[in-house]
Amino acid sequence: MPILPIRTIGDPVLRTRASEVTQYDDALRRLVADMTETMLDVGGVGLAAPQVGIGLRLFTWAVEGSAGHVVNPVLEVGDEPQEGGEGCLSVPGLGFDTPRRDWARVTGTDQDGRPVTVEGTGLLARCLQHETDHLDGRLYVDRLVGAARKEALRAIRAADYDGVVHGVAGQRAATVGSSFGTGTGTGSAFGSARG
Repeated sequence: MPILPIRTIGDPVLRTRASEVTQYDDALRRLVADMTETMLDVGGVGLAAPQVGIGLRLFTWAVEGSAGHVVNPVLEVGDEPQEGGEGCLSVPGLGFDTPRRDWARVTGTDQDGRPVTVEGTGLLARCLQHETDHLDGRLYVDRLVGAARKEALRAIRAADYDGVVHGVAGQRAATVGSSFGTGTGTGSAFGSARG
């Protein structure tokens, strides 16, 4: 199973609503396996298909003993707010306190079309919300407010941020290879579609 290249901020696939999965086949099973391996290889707790250049409604997660994948997820959230920091594999080198809800549930299917429900609080709830946002073309920096939002946008627009993105992509490139032909995803489109 190859490690897939992770697309970074500026890549249009990250700003496009992903399409529903309609075919449950070997290609989907390979994608789930490759995404899971990629997520673990780069130390992520979640990975959405658009982050590897695939515009499908699918994500993987591995948080606090809970791990798996969900296809065509539908998200529900509670009312209680949650405080906490957040980062993103597609926005490397940055992290900010990001408003989320303390409870979340996702329902969907697995790679074979069987029903899946996962719910949790804390970090798992944050992960479910974060990854579902990716499927809707939204990044965590879009949820920032006030000074945190200004600081994030300033950092992303800074001349040296492109170097951070390329540096992280270069470190990841040593193990990258894909049977899906998703390209290098090294952030070469950075600046073409800023958030």
